[in-house]
Amino acid sequence: MLPIAFATTDRATVNQHFGAAAAFTILEVGAEGARLREVAEFIETAMDGHEGKLDAKIALLEGCAAVYACAIGASAVQRLIAKGVQPMKVDEGTSIDALVSGLQTELAGSPAGWLAKALQRREKSDPQRFASMADEGWEE
Repeated sequence: MLPIAFATTDRATVNQHFGAAAAFTILEVGAEGARLREVAEFIETAMDGHEGKLDAKIALLEGCAAVYACAIGASAVQRLIAKGVQPMKVDEGTSIDALVSGLQTELAGSPAGWLAKALQRREKSDPQRFASMADEGWEE
């Protein structure tokens, strides 16, 4: 399961610019399903129009494979990529269910691009990977 974030106020569509997002919904998405991990809302005083407003959002999304938003500024893109989070720009009003469905289809097949890289990162960071290898009879 990969954590995927969506800039949304209605939890149904992507309807926010990353930097001005009032809320994010984070789902754990896998080939077989998806489940809600977290909903985070930001108070207006945290969105005062300066670069520092990104800090809390980027910290929240650390560990996510991607974030979907209507727009994402260049500075935020650089900072997200540095944290291993793939920024994804979609049209305002894009259905979160449709995006999740597309991700599930790709995860069930042969993921490519950023999704394949996210899976590789997740596999490398999984502390249980050696235990599962041992359970399968893996030997060096």
